[in-house]
Amino acid sequence: MHKESFIRSVVAEDIGRGDLFGFFGESKNVDGYILAKSNGVFAGKEYASVFTELYPITIEWLVEDGKEFFVGEKLLFIRGESKTILALERSILNIILHASSIATLTAKYTKALKGTNVRLLDTRKTRPMLRIFEKYAVRCGGGINHRMGLDDALMLKDTHLATIDDLPSYIKLARANIPFTTAIEIESESVESAKIAMQVGADIVMCDNMNMDDIKQVVNYKNANYPHVLIEASGNVTLDTIGEIAKTGVDAISTGSIIHQASWIDLSMKIEA
Repeated sequence: MHKESFIRSVVAEDIGRGDLFGFFGESKNVDGYILAKSNGVFAGKEYASVFTELYPITIEWLVEDGKEFFVGEKLLFIRGESKTILALERSILNIILHASSIATLTAKYTKALKGTNVRLLDTRKTRPMLRIFEKYAVRCGGGINHRMGLDDALMLKDTHLATIDDLPSYIKLARANIPFTTAIEIESESVESAKIAMQVGADIVMCDNMNMDDIKQVVNYKNANYPHVLIEASGNVTLDTIGEIAKTGVDAISTGSIIHQASWIDLSMKIEA
């Protein structure tokens, strides 16, 4: 969804038939700001900036996407008529809170990979209609997007493999029909299935829910026989385990938790009348 349409939908959801506060009394010019009540990594500017294009307000940014902030820090100033700002308050906060919460958790995972060459990837486990927004937040936190959708790469998971009778023939057919630049990734749940995935021509092999010893075997086999193949680890990835997984020699680690397990940080808007 285009950013303008997205923001209009967010505001329409909150205002409904009209902000009842706006029906009475006078509106006056005010200054407001968003205050950090917890530490975090900022995200949301790319979307929140659109409010200034659609509504008569201005925003002065004191922090950029991807930057760390701390308790007590003012993140932005917002100026305009009081009734307009108050009608938009929750929509602006929700955009920044949602994005910054994902960015904050993603940054913790990327920090756990510091000193390695392993890349942190997200997944397609996103909230309906929020994929582009949530994956943007991952990038703000230092992560890398995996597929945006089914048209980005041909990925064969266990459910796909269950429908394929002849994998080598299927891969040959796929290569003849997908774009030249499109990668093929095959999910594997065992060392043997990972070896088969490489043998039939996978560009990327995902080690799904494998233990550390099995992942190391897959990496060693790849290094010895198919050095061009990329190895991705996924499943049961936590802040406690990601460092050990990285030591196995994989190229990337994917986890949906950086999005769906992100707990909201604490931000609030204050008005200076």
